[in-house]
Amino acid sequence: MTKNSIVIPVFNEAESLQQLHGEIDQISSQAGLDLEIIFVDDGSTDESWPQIERLAGQDARVRGIRFRRNFGKAAALSAGIKASSGEVIITMDADLQDDPKEIPSLLAKMDEGYEVVSGWKKIRHDPWHKTMPSKVFNFLVGFLTGVRLHDHNCGFKCYRREVFDDVELYGERHRFIPVLAAAYGWKVSEQVVEHRSRQHGQSKYGFKRFITGSLDLMTVYFLTGFQNRPQHLLGTIGLVFFLLGGLGLGYLAIYWVIRMMFDPEGWLPLHQRPLVIYSLGALLVGAQLMSIGFLAELITASSRRDKKTYSIKSTTNLPDQETPHFSATVPEESD
Repeated sequence: MTKNSIVIPVFNEAESLQQLHGEIDQISSQAGLDLEIIFVDDGSTDESWPQIERLAGQDARVRGIRFRRNFGKAAALSAGIKASSGEVIITMDADLQDDPKEIPSLLAKMDEGYEVVSGWKKIRHDPWHKTMPSKVFNFLVGFLTGVRLHDHNCGFKCYRREVFDDVELYGERHRFIPVLAAAYGWKVSEQVVEHRSRQHGQSKYGFKRFITGSLDLMTVYFLTGFQNRPQHLLGTIGLVFFLLGGLGLGYLAIYWVIRMMFDPEGWLPLHQRPLVIYSLGALLVGAQLMSIGFLAELITASSRRDKKTYSIKSTTNLPDQETPHFSATVPEESD
């Protein structure tokens, strides 16, 4: 039987933990699941940690990790995943909005051959000022990365353990795990899950989440598309600006020659034309972007010498002791 680990970040959710544990216990008994439950207290200031200790005393499957202060959800997930022992890792929130009865459906989707299954809260019980920005965010993530999921923000997800050999969690990158996993070739899908109304406390996410999410999206877009070829992005943008600036100055040069030949008295001095400033600015921006791209290429070439830039699914007739000696970089496909 496959062992499953449920990793649950906790931040001031003392009122929810007893009920959440009871629901997980019930569904595990009904479905015959072999699992462990890892609660990660992310610097809670309420009674969350004493509650976790009580649950661990009542149920040997419960593990607890307590942070000294609030480090964020990605850090909590990372610590929980490292402490887990299951072949399959399930992540969910502690606020009771994720329904544990959906766990078997997520695992069933995994059995169809997927390595990452993301929950899709098709019917959400959140106010419009949270759902509308989320829809825009999901569209942008799908458009920029090609991983088109309906709900990237859903914390109810299921993973093969090996996925985290390739995906590193920090900052706010936990919501982009399917995108980062897909970039390494892991098979990603989604499963509709029930979303329940919040029963206790209040949401820990405000408007700041959408600002940081947008910035992280730009970072992930760069990492998944241009991590090993930064000049393809920076150089392309820089070249466009450089050519526009060059065309502008070329036009002004031709204009100056023609007016000097045919109407030397009526021409407007070049330094009084706004196009001069725009063209020079475009040239400088283009040159700087291409220079930054060259520097980024040098840094990338230097840093990836000992860094694995591929993900091996399986081998055949290959001695285990030879595996670490492979350090070749897989060529990336051109756009």
